[in-house]
Amino acid sequence: MKKYICIVCEYIYDPEKGDPEGNIAPGTAFEDLPDDWVCPECYVDKDNFEPVEE
Repeated sequence: MKKYICIVCEYIYDPEKGDPEGNIAPGTAFEDLPDDWVCPECYVDKDNFEPVEE
C-alpha cells in the first residue's frame, strides 16, 4: 500500500501503521480513510496529501 505525505507539514501516513490517535486501524489504505480524517500533526484535510514516490 502506498504512503502519503502531507504537503503542509510533511507528516507521512503509513497504511501499515494506520493512525492510532485517530482510531484508524493498521492496514487502512489512504483511500479508505473517512472523509473527515485530518492530518494528526497539522490538522489539514486529505486534499493536502499526495502519494510518496518510493
